[in-house]
Amino acid sequence: MQTEENRRLEINEEALFADTTEDYFSPSEPNPYSQVTIRFRTARDGADSVYMVNYGTRYFMDKESSDEWFDYYACEAEVEKEEFSYHFEIHLGKEKYIFDAGGMGTEANPEYAFRVIPGFRTPAWAKGAVMYQIYVDRFYNGDVSNDVLTSEYEYVNGKTERVEDWNKYPAAMGVREFYGGDLQGVLEKMDYLEELGVDVIYFNPLFVSPSNHKYDIQDYDNIDPHFGKLVSDEGELLREDQHENRFATRYIDRVTNKKNLEASNKLFAELVAEAHKRGIRVILDGVFNHCGSFNKWMDRERIYENAPGYEKGAYVEKESPYHKYFKFSDESEWPYNSGYEGWWGHDTLPKLNYENSRELTDYIMRVAAKWVSPPYNADGWRLDVAADVGYSAEGNHEFWRKFRRAVREANPDAIVIAEHYGSPRSWLNGREWDSVMNYDAFMEPVTWFLTGMQKHSDDYREDLDGNVSSFMGAMRYYLANFTTPSLQIAMNELSNHDHSRFLTRTNKKVGRTSTLGPQAANEHINKAVMREAVVIQMTWPGAPAIYYGDEAGVCGFTDPDNRRTYPWGHEDKEMIEFHRDMIRIHKENPEILTGSLKYITYDYNILGYGRFNRKEAVAVVINNNAYEVERQVSVWPLGIPGECSMERLMITTADGYPPETESFPIEAGILKIVLPPTSAMVLKYKKLKTADIRTAHKSIFDRIRLAAENRFR
Repeated sequence: MQTEENRRLEINEEALFADTTEDYFSPSEPNPYSQVTIRFRTARDGADSVYMVNYGTRYFMDKESSDEWFDYYACEAEVEKEEFSYHFEIHLGKEKYIFDAGGMGTEANPEYAFRVIPGFRTPAWAKGAVMYQIYVDRFYNGDVSNDVLTSEYEYVNGKTERVEDWNKYPAAMGVREFYGGDLQGVLEKMDYLEELGVDVIYFNPLFVSPSNHKYDIQDYDNIDPHFGKLVSDEGELLREDQHENRFATRYIDRVTNKKNLEASNKLFAELVAEAHKRGIRVILDGVFNHCGSFNKWMDRERIYENAPGYEKGAYVEKESPYHKYFKFSDESEWPYNSGYEGWWGHDTLPKLNYENSRELTDYIMRVAAKWVSPPYNADGWRLDVAADVGYSAEGNHEFWRKFRRAVREANPDAIVIAEHYGSPRSWLNGREWDSVMNYDAFMEPVTWFLTGMQKHSDDYREDLDGNVSSFMGAMRYYLANFTTPSLQIAMNELSNHDHSRFLTRTNKKVGRTSTLGPQAANEHINKAVMREAVVIQMTWPGAPAIYYGDEAGVCGFTDPDNRRTYPWGHEDKEMIEFHRDMIRIHKENPEILTGSLKYITYDYNILGYGRFNRKEAVAVVINNNAYEVERQVSVWPLGIPGECSMERLMITTADGYPPETESFPIEAGILKIVLPPTSAMVLKYKKLKTADIRTAHKSIFDRIRLAAENRFR
């Protein structure tokens, strides 16, 4: 039999908790050289002493308060200008424990230190904001007069094609296909986006470009008139025997005529204004690592060579003002020098040479500020392949420091989010990027856990399918690379324009449209798994980002099949309604937007976690097994009282999602639930107000009185 002393020495690991949200680090976004309060939680009477340790300096923490389950310790510290890193030291008897972002251990690991960067804050509007990514050509055609025409110009060894059938699957080599979606189409569907609950529209590139994806920018100063408006529409299409774009006079007039460009820019400004009226923000896609061979600075296609009001491009002549914007291998090739460096060797994507041109850097800084300023008033940028902008690491960092400064000076409430693979730690320092597209700490772990599939559908891993330990390990590691302001606005995507659709991944077919055909992407999909994924997306730390059409049941292998058109008139209406309900749950519960995260149960194919603050808590439990599971879940680590109840906000099943709510009793801090096959459950606890407590107590007393009366009858 254990002695009282031995029993006292057993630390309650489940009770230990801290992070850098407002409850445990306040203010959560401190100014440089300011006072902060740091808190730590233990089990009630579960520690002899607690210290906060900052770079070897130990701060004694006072017991600030206690409740049914926990003791809360606090200390004050001074933060300076640089990153403030720390961990906790817990003493119990003769034992010492370390607690950091990786959990409890015996030694401190700097990789998992809690980190705060004084002066680094992200806008309140972006924290947990529901984003909606629109690939414009495939969303909705609101103005057929601006459609790219068949044979309008030559692009990547073939002429452009106007697709007449909106529902046609994209071709395996579909960069020359245009379906006609445009900004007028987005304006006409603004009611739909508002009703869905969208907070932010993220546009794939809108600037003048010859491709349907527009990641090969032709003119950074103007919205593409094929997305905007055509005031002038003169010239001729290419004849069958013509393959040089200097003869594509219809295209040249469309994209170089100042009247078209001004009208298109004006339409974008009107769209942003309309979005803002509805409480919807707009962020743009910035492609600054490379431009396109059509770009007016390069002009390999000789589109601008004789256009009025334009300088000669660097391809056309050596004396071009844009010569230093690029690297040329042979300085004697002019006129028409094709020996320039392309990104990854692609001659359609000339690499921009910032290190050799102050003028180019200054130009892009003006672009960065222009589109977040009046009259356009965009709310930020998403940055394509951001870490590859320069030719050196220091050049990259210096570029983004200038970029963020330019954006924030023009619009202090704008955000800068980067596409990035791997650890973003060195970039999320308060001076460069605000956050990232969250591949490593969301898309990939969720995909592997729920489907066992790689995000391009290029591989299936049985060892990762349902492997909750791998999921949690990956999440702990990658989440530690974020500070709280960055994490709360990280784009949590299930799909996007670069990867297969998540719904297709649920069929566990390895391949692409070029190997299996597009129809295979629709076969044997599992909507129940998709619903599980959406529940996680809407309850995980960060900003859930919906790829257009995911909410309507769109399938597709990776690029270009993932760029199918939105299925207007053929939508999966139940899936749309489900997204609406989950978005509502996401937005109505502040602990989901900015609260803490803690795992509460896990097993093969089973994941349970909580989002909570000191007043409210949401518990999420996923059963990805094909059979029913009974589970006893400890919810007391979320601060939920030992005897209370939780309301079920959502349950998904293999057949759908029943709308009925249900109340579940909590006994001794334990939730007992039955999880249907392939299901997700979301439950809510909210601390009662004083009046509600009195009512609850009266109800309890009434039940006790009636029970006593019945006993003596």
